[in-house]
Amino acid sequence: MQVEEKKAAAKAEHMGKTYYFCSEGCRRAFEKDPHKYVEH
Repeated sequence: MQVEEKKAAAKAEHMGKTYYFCSEGCRRAFEKDPHKYVEH
């Protein structure tokens, strides 16, 4: 899912990159296991 930076409900940083989320719940899921969501 793509979220526009200006419309994001939450954001998090991982390995020097900022990620934007549609909700706090999505941000929390990402922060628990970012490697599940980020391609390497």
